[in-house]
Amino acid sequence: MADKKFDGLSVLITGAAGGFGRSMAKKFVDQGANLVLSDHAEEGLEALATELREIGGDVVTMVQDVTVEETSKQLVDLAIDTFGRLDVAINNAGIGHRQVKTADVDSAEALATVQVDLMGVFYGMKYQIKVMEKAFAEHGRTSSIVNTSSLAGIVGAPRGSMYSAAKHGVVGLTKTAALEYARSGIRINAICPAFARTPMVEDDLLGGNADAKAEDFLVRGIPMRRMATADEVTQAMLWLCDPDNSFTTGQALAIDGGTSAM
Repeated sequence: MADKKFDGLSVLITGAAGGFGRSMAKKFVDQGANLVLSDHAEEGLEALATELREIGGDVVTMVQDVTVEETSKQLVDLAIDTFGRLDVAINNAGIGHRQVKTADVDSAEALATVQVDLMGVFYGMKYQIKVMEKAFAEHGRTSSIVNTSSLAGIVGAPRGSMYSAAKHGVVGLTKTAALEYARSGIRINAICPAFARTPMVEDDLLGGNADAKAEDFLVRGIPMRRMATADEVTQAMLWLCDPDNSFTTGQALAIDGGTSAM
């Protein structure tokens, strides 16, 4: 049987009950990881935890509002108290806003988007880095952080201005922290997917509309002319976290069907 790359390692995932979060959690369990999962949706979070435990996963959960800084500290504390270590953190929680031009974005929606998509990542990293840096100094143990940005974090996104602004911020935060902690055993990268088949895209952008014309319109700018699957995106996230992938840091990896190549 192939070695499990994350056997015995402790992995934290925010936004775990959503499309990318669920897919990542399952992949990490398959690879032997112990999981610390959070989401604002308690029912979905507990359903996922039950499913993972049934296949042998060692999982703890916490209902979290990532816009409240103290909850990020509590989540890291939960990892240390439960598993004694934190090896991987996936800052994945995110929201979008209504698709309108910049001048028509509701200011409350704009602020909420920045609070979740950017400040939520910052709060998470703030406490994750501290324990990871300590683990490297005391034990020589390396670690990895992956932040979920978006294709909208590296190019413009008409009718998604504040989402794009927050996701650009995630890329800047990722690259800066990667430089600051490159000699502290912490690799920090971002993933930048185009439209993927997740609840946020299907509900918020397609409005629950399964009509092929609506989806064709959404993917008209993607050379592959389709959305990604969650697994296609999270496989790349798993690669970024792989302990053998020890020389990749500060990257914003586009998983976008070729869109950013144009």
